[in-house]
Parts: sequence; C-alpha cells; structure tokens
Amino acid sequence: MSTFLYGIDFGTTNSALSIFDEDKQEIIETISIPSLIYFKHVTNISDPYPYVIGENAIASYLEEGMKGRFIKSIKQILSRSTFTETRIQNRRYTASDLVTLIIKDLKEKADVITGVDCKKAVIGRPVFFDDESTQKDTLAQTRLKKAAENAGFTDLRFQFEPIGAAFAYEKTIVNRERVLVADLGGGTTDFTYLILDPKKVGTKDRQQDMIASGGIYIGGDSLDSAFMWDRGTPYFGKGIQYEATPGKVLTVPMSLFANICTWDKMNFFNGLRIKNDIEDYYYYSNNNPKFKNLITLIDHNLGYSLFRSIEETKILLPSANKAVFKYKNLDIKINEEISADGYNGIISKDILRIDEYLNRFMLENNFNADDVDCLFLTGGTSMVQAVQDLFKTKFPNTSINSGDNFKSVAKGLAYSGYLFD
Repeated sequence: MSTFLYGIDFGTTNSALSIFDEDKQEIIETISIPSLIYFKHVTNISDPYPYVIGENAIASYLEEGMKGRFIKSIKQILSRSTFTETRIQNRRYTASDLVTLIIKDLKEKADVITGVDCKKAVIGRPVFFDDESTQKDTLAQTRLKKAAENAGFTDLRFQFEPIGAAFAYEKTIVNRERVLVADLGGGTTDFTYLILDPKKVGTKDRQQDMIASGGIYIGGDSLDSAFMWDRGTPYFGKGIQYEATPGKVLTVPMSLFANICTWDKMNFFNGLRIKNDIEDYYYYSNNNPKFKNLITLIDHNLGYSLFRSIEETKILLPSANKAVFKYKNLDIKINEEISADGYNGIISKDILRIDEYLNRFMLENNFNADDVDCLFLTGGTSMVQAVQDLFKTKFPNTSINSGDNFKSVAKGLAYSGYLFD
C-alpha cells in the first residue's frame, strides 16, 4: 500500500490540499475549497455537525435566508491575542477550533481518495502572520499547529507559502533561475528570493538556495476593506450627523464603521452594546435610513453577501474600464458605477505599501531587478490590475509567470517532503 503526504495551504480566502504519493513520487490530486464556515440557524442541539464548509456553506447560508452565523477570513484572527473565543449556538469555539473545521474537511475528502487515515502533512504559513511581530507570529503558528493536530495529523512540518509556490514552479522549468516569488493572498503578501534548478528537484537540503524571505500584512481583504471604507460605508451611515442633546450636533464616530470594513471584526460584530449604540444613533439621527441599513446589515448577517458584491466588482475591473458596484437585499440598495481609475485610487495606499516594502526587501537583501531572472506571481490578489502594473513597472525586463493561483502553493508544499528527513 502506498504512503501519502498531504500539502495543506490553509488560506484566508481559499484552502487547498495536494495528495503526494511517496512511493510513486507524484501528486495524484489537489482539492480546493473556499475557507468558509456556516453555522446553521436551525439545528438539533445534538447534531454533531451544526455547520457546513466551503461551497456548501454558501448554499446553506442562502437557503436559510442568511439567518445563521457565517464566518470568513478565519486566518486573519490566528495572530489576534484579543480573540480568545466566540460562542455560537451555546458552543465555544477558539481560533484553533474554527480552523480545525476547515482542515478536517479537507483531510476527510483526501482520505476518501487515498483510502487511508493520513497523519503526515506539510502545512503552509505566511512569512509573517501579522507584519513582523514575533509574539503574534508565534501565537498564530501555535494555533494553526493545534488545529492541524485536532484535525487528525500527528506528523507535521511547516513551510513558508511562497517557498511552496516556488517548488511548484521549479517542476516546470528547464534551466537554473534566480526567482522572486510573490504570493499575494487574501491576508498577506509574501516574497521569497531563491535559486531554482530542475536538477535539484527533490533534493533534501535546499537551505543554500533560499536567499531571502519577507512579507507584509496586506492582501485581497485589505483591498476589499479599503473599497468598503470608501464606497460602502456611506450607505451605512458614515458621515451622518445626530443630535444627542438639543442644539448639539455631532458626527457619528468613524471608529464604528471600521468594524464593518474587515471580516475578522465583522465576524464578531454583534455584541449587545454595539447594537444598542447603533439603535441610539438611528434614533438621534431622526431615523436616518442609512443607519437602518446598518441595523439590517448586522441583524440579518448580510456581511458575506455584501463583500461578495465588492469582490465581484474587483474581479470585473481588470478586463473593463468600469464596473457597477451593485447590491440589493431587503431595504439595502446600492448601484454605483466604479471606474478602473477610481478603484485604483481607492487601493493606492495598499499598493504603495506593497511597493515600499518590496523596495526595502530588495535593498536589505542586496539584489535589484536585474538580479531576478523570473518573477513568479501566485495568489488571487495577483490578478488585480494595479498589482500586475506594479510588478511590470518594477521589473520591466523580467519575465513574469504564474501558476494556478489557488493550488500552486499546496502542490509545492506536497513537494516539501524533505522537511521530514
């Protein structure tokens, strides 16, 4: 019977698992699912699975009229020490518990294919979970490790995600190359500068080929957050004034709207105090309909469907000069045309931060554009036009390649079996 190794890329937006047959020395299949969990609204208290994962989570969320608890971008909370647990239907879930559900789902699907209860896995991780905080980084990896163990893995190794992507790309080249890998995911942008050589595929010691790694806490969620702040929040009360006492007119605190611009906060933005505050603003603003939109957004758990519209707008823009940010649900109605230039302006601060980080990364590691034979881009955010333009401008004479944006990291992780030697 064959023995297997699973390469697991637990991502902010999507997660993937590649099955590596160690006897045949090849990948036999790669599974990919959205990193989504939906906790059912109507469930028997004794139901061992009161939740659904991935695409099924979306379907159940819509079938139940968006009444349950929908959770996205769980990877973002791994490094947050302020997050200890959330309670869903009187059950306690830590960050590791939530991640376990997704990794377990991938493992069960893979075990059906292999016919064995695989215990061995290489787990991907960003270069930095939360910029360069060692404490947060350690917390995040500890939580991720516990999640993988809870899912049934006992023999684990970790590998930087961009190195995984590099090993997948190495399988496709014929000559030695100096490669800069940029892995632009939902939560982070990671870089690795290394030497790839098809003659070294499968070699156990690749340490000398790894020249530099680094990363920044910016990804697709950051771009969506910037868009929500600029174009979404005005529909939910940002900038609205209220009169708490006669003659004293104030503007609703901006901090309130930061909570609906990022998924790691919106997932848990349903406390009684917050709801009471919003109800007060609604009353003192003379029942402004935009505040009613905010109440509807929170009470009916519409965050995922709203952000899905934002993502759809983002996806349309690379192939068009304009797109329509369109959303209609209950009393909430948004129909606003967004130009490509307008969108680029909205995300310009994040693109600039990536640019500045890359400049610093190259300077600190003593290489420039001419020292890069190939630029390998992977991750869903790498398809954003402004991101593409950044790399084309910075590396005008360098070939740019990309693999499967949602599976290349998992495949490379599965090729990292040397970590067990």
